[in-house]
Amino acid sequence: MDTNKACVLLLNLPPGALGGINLLSFTTTDRFKGVKELPSGWHFVFTSSTSSLSLRHGAWFRVDNTPGAPPQVFIKKWDTAAEELVAETDEAETLRWRANLGAVWREGLTPYRQSASKDGEEQEDREGDWRNLTDCISADMLFRILGDDATPDHWALTSASSAARDMDDIPGLSEEQSAFQPDRELHFLPVDLKQTWREGATGRERTEAARDRSWALGELVGHHCARQEEDEILGEMQFTFLMVLTLNNNSCLEQWRRILELLFTCKRAVVERPGLYIKLLQLLRLQLKRTQDAEGGLFDLSEDGASLLKSLLRRFRKGLDELQGAQKADVLDELDDLEEFLKSEYGWQLDDSFVRRGILELEDGEQVEMDVGGYDEDDETGEYAPTMVELTADQKKNLGFSEDQEEESEEEADIEDMDSRY
Repeated sequence: MDTNKACVLLLNLPPGALGGINLLSFTTTDRFKGVKELPSGWHFVFTSSTSSLSLRHGAWFRVDNTPGAPPQVFIKKWDTAAEELVAETDEAETLRWRANLGAVWREGLTPYRQSASKDGEEQEDREGDWRNLTDCISADMLFRILGDDATPDHWALTSASSAARDMDDIPGLSEEQSAFQPDRELHFLPVDLKQTWREGATGRERTEAARDRSWALGELVGHHCARQEEDEILGEMQFTFLMVLTLNNNSCLEQWRRILELLFTCKRAVVERPGLYIKLLQLLRLQLKRTQDAEGGLFDLSEDGASLLKSLLRRFRKGLDELQGAQKADVLDELDDLEEFLKSEYGWQLDDSFVRRGILELEDGEQVEMDVGGYDEDDETGEYAPTMVELTADQKKNLGFSEDQEEESEEEADIEDMDSRY
């Protein structure tokens, strides 16, 4: 037995159940008792009573293989009555399993890495990908998302765990009757895409903050990230992506999309936080590489799918082209690499962007003119070609345009006219 390597026991799983750890999944047998020789770092085990797309349960834990110290033993078991994966808390049972670890190690535990397998190179890539997919995750972040009742060796959630904002309500029923009650509420960073300006902002400031969400990003980092570390946003992006990949958790998918939409609709933040955006683009490229591991079609990266991501990347490229300064050079290099990957792997064409101007209605009813990207060439030609019309006073009133907004639009038109002439 390698006393410098940890193991995780997964007890009482029925034969034919789904078992998994990190990016590996398998069907359990009678002899299976867990996984041994775990490398240091974050790990996530998950299971379901069947191998189909049923409710899945999982738990995070962290391995620290200290040289010369006894191996860490993480004991988790399937509770048949409650049908959930729980940590073993009975001290006598824990001692019994530790005392018999030698026999279990030889007969019931499978190695984390099958070094003699034909797909050893693929497995090594998978291990490297997992490390890079979890390097921004922290214990503080897991406690924030999953609650203080979690423990350092068992941060648990399921496919049904959800943030409150992602729960469906049924009209006509009381809140207690209509809201789907998750087994665990997820406490995500409060990404609000409908109000991205400071309290009390008016006029042009609100308009600019709706077009460039850098202020909202700064507020999120400064007031909601531990120690004001921007990497926590990337850590939550990693967490939510992996919970979609392993548990098919829909609320995590929604938060992953919200984080991407916030980050890719910022302009000023790119030159203020270039390190964040370099890591973001590197992480997104790795995540998109692993989307084929997801079941149920939650990630659709075909040419006809992923319209939100295409639109965000096109808009982000347009915003970068408008920025000045040497700080954006490395970000542009990473964006080029990402676009080349998407082109070679999925056939995406992101260089021919067609941008429309549209009206975005804000949370308080105010309407702001914005760029809307992500359309195909055919959308801007033939019978779909845009037409410029002059609105009457009554039409402007019906659309909710104030005199201040009209003056701002005229001022912007004058600036654009001056740019075209000079």
